[in-house]
Amino acid sequence: METNFRFKLRWRSLSPSRTIQRGVIWAALAASLAGVCFGQTVQIVSGTVVDPSNAILYGASVTLTSGKQDVLRATTDAKGEFRFDFVVPGRYEVRAEYPGFKAGMVRITVRAAAPSPLRLELAIADVEETVRVDSDASQTNTNASENLDLIRLRSGDLENLPVLDGDVVGALARLLDPASVGSGGATVVIDGLPSSDHNLRASEIQEVRINNNPYSAEYARPGRGRIEIITKTGSPKYHGSVEYGLRDFRLDARNAFAIERPLQRRRQLEANISGPLLKDNNDTFSLTASRTRDGLEPIVYAFGLGGPIRENAAQTQSSTYLSAQFTRRIHEDALSFRYTHFDWSNAGAGAGGFVLPQAAYKSASRYHQLYSSYRAVFSPTLLNEFFVRVKAGDSATASELPGVSKIVVTDAFTSGGAQVDRRETERRLELNDTVSWSHSRHLVKAGLNVPAFGRIGSTDRSNFDGTFYFASLDDYARHKPFSFMRQAGDGHLVFWQKQAAGFVQDEVKLRQNLSLAGGVRYEWQNYGADYHNFAPRLSFAYGLGKALKTVVRGGAGFFYDAVPASEIAATLLLNGSRLHEVQLLNPVYADTLPGAVSVQRLPPDLARFSPGLASPYTFQYSLGVDRALRKSLTLTATYTARRGVHLYRSRDVNAPLAPFYLSRPDPSVAMLRQFESSGASRDHALQAALRGNLSRFFSGMVMYELSHAMNDTDGFDSFPANNWDLRGEWSRASSDIRHYLYLYGTVSAGRFFKLGVIFSANSGKPYTMTTGVDTYHNGMTNARLPGVTRNSLQGAGAATFDLRWSREFPLHRSDKNGLRLNTAVDVFNVMNRVNYRGFIGNLSSPFFGYPSSAAPARRIQISAAVRF
Repeated sequence: METNFRFKLRWRSLSPSRTIQRGVIWAALAASLAGVCFGQTVQIVSGTVVDPSNAILYGASVTLTSGKQDVLRATTDAKGEFRFDFVVPGRYEVRAEYPGFKAGMVRITVRAAAPSPLRLELAIADVEETVRVDSDASQTNTNASENLDLIRLRSGDLENLPVLDGDVVGALARLLDPASVGSGGATVVIDGLPSSDHNLRASEIQEVRINNNPYSAEYARPGRGRIEIITKTGSPKYHGSVEYGLRDFRLDARNAFAIERPLQRRRQLEANISGPLLKDNNDTFSLTASRTRDGLEPIVYAFGLGGPIRENAAQTQSSTYLSAQFTRRIHEDALSFRYTHFDWSNAGAGAGGFVLPQAAYKSASRYHQLYSSYRAVFSPTLLNEFFVRVKAGDSATASELPGVSKIVVTDAFTSGGAQVDRRETERRLELNDTVSWSHSRHLVKAGLNVPAFGRIGSTDRSNFDGTFYFASLDDYARHKPFSFMRQAGDGHLVFWQKQAAGFVQDEVKLRQNLSLAGGVRYEWQNYGADYHNFAPRLSFAYGLGKALKTVVRGGAGFFYDAVPASEIAATLLLNGSRLHEVQLLNPVYADTLPGAVSVQRLPPDLARFSPGLASPYTFQYSLGVDRALRKSLTLTATYTARRGVHLYRSRDVNAPLAPFYLSRPDPSVAMLRQFESSGASRDHALQAALRGNLSRFFSGMVMYELSHAMNDTDGFDSFPANNWDLRGEWSRASSDIRHYLYLYGTVSAGRFFKLGVIFSANSGKPYTMTTGVDTYHNGMTNARLPGVTRNSLQGAGAATFDLRWSREFPLHRSDKNGLRLNTAVDVFNVMNRVNYRGFIGNLSSPFFGYPSSAAPARRIQISAAVRF
């Protein structure tokens, strides 16, 4: 259920400013206490909106009105329910509207006790009475959690927008802020739980949110660092669809880096059905099945001794997806189960760019997943929501050409075997339990999160045949590699990854036009020595004027990051007793390579966490304005600043010492890779957006952002140019995009067609100039010229324009809501613009200063679906 009012604050003990943190917390508690002592008692008004057949209406607009003034607005959730918090005693009208139905209205009187849940049944409207309901997202709200710069897309919106291959998460990832994303990548929250399963079918998604309640203590990452997905539940009426989609190279344009148009083909068949199990509609189900086969041809654009190498490699992907859901409603409570199975294989992976087809690998993965949720309404003011997910998965990766050493000529070409041989298993438990309690002017939430409690096993035999590294084509022609690396030993590993968090937050309505939200979150993980991860958060909303058409919003909070499982595995494998990885500098390039016995006698590479490893955190604060320009159109403007502290990086703490960089301090060890938290970042952004009905025919959003980001690390895999001198690392961030414009929406021409539009344009990212040679004799070629900092070069910008044309045809004229055919054509990169990427800053590369690839050229996707 969508709450009209939520509260956010999260705290954590932060070494630089614990006094400030405590001040923030005490200020929030004082404000909350003031609301309890002096606030007028308020109640909750809730209910359900249904149609004449008793089917719930999701997305209905509900307004609570006193006299002639709208007091609160809400939208029904996937269960058809709405809720208004902080309703003072008095007489009200509750009005519900939904496209194609007559508006429904009921009068209520709120007294000292909360009124019983309401039920509004909307009658089907006559043709001339059908009204257009404006999006709730286009109305200002003085609740601290109801920020208007939220990006919300419902299932109907997703059906009308161009989404490549149905990958909703991939399509919306462009709206995330790189500075808000953690080291493990974007956080995707599915039905209340963070999930690594991004394989949901578009037909299963009810709603997607980005930047929802950015300072909520419920979540580990800020609003622009996570994607929240709410899936559909079973319907009280039978609904279903069968959809077939395809892409074919004969409809596509040729990529600028390809000599011939890649022979790419994709076929996808998907079916879905949902409905009641029994006549009382309390038990519902949903089944989804999908089969996909994708024939790809990655473009190889490399340079060998004989000159440029341009060819198309062969790659084949296939996947099977199955999902079954059951939901039981017991009065106001709801119990749900969902089982998911996913099977995926990929042959010819890794080829493309500088990697020749012979260096490709094959991979496969499979998982089973069981999800359950229970929503218990103990009273009109007390709600508990429990979510749990268990997952069992296996994956395997192997070289297409086993037993052959790999050859890497930096930024020129890669040949030989892929030197990949890895098997992994994962058994994982995730859960979330949240209690919500409304009292007087307060909405209090508290909960326990377990984002990861799992057993991870792996067997790694990668690079057992070795890899030769050459700094340039000249060195390759002269058989002079600068490095040879090889692994041997026992690559079997089993470890447990555990993460847990707890939070409490309160949102208080101090006045009708002023609300304050505050909370604190604590993060814990079993790897890392920092256990003081308290994160306070605070936000407010203040309405101006009697009409409250202008709302000023602000907030501040701390957000902590966790250690990814891949880095944990690296420290356990390369600990000196399992895998034995060696590196020979300036070796002899010959057919006879050092065997496993010889490898065991050489100084090994080791990996470890820094003894003083601290949890990285970001302090974020923002101030913005929401303005209702008219009933269906709003303008938002927000300034956001962030400061990252203790950010992750890697450093070789056994690198050769200055001034000659010839010998390592400890000769018994080669590279000693230390994962540290010594990085920092700082960024600022100003964002402005228009949302709603921009014209009579177009509704959507247009957003512009001006930003500037600086840092001195790109994460765990980032090594400094000189491991003993970090002064040249502070520079523009690799993700620093100064200008960004994004537009999405739909153009409706009534019964003729619908046109979905997505347009994005951005300035280029920076990239780093390197010498391409092993200047510091540490086996790396990321050294820079004296006085040259990171990311001193500028890449090219990009622009993409995507369209979707769709039209629905009733197959029975007498029943327009019955069996119907939906056809759609999606065109990606309509203008066929060449968007260059992968600029090379290696001075030793033949591609220095040039892009190594381009984003896909124009592609066309066709789909047809029969629905009922």
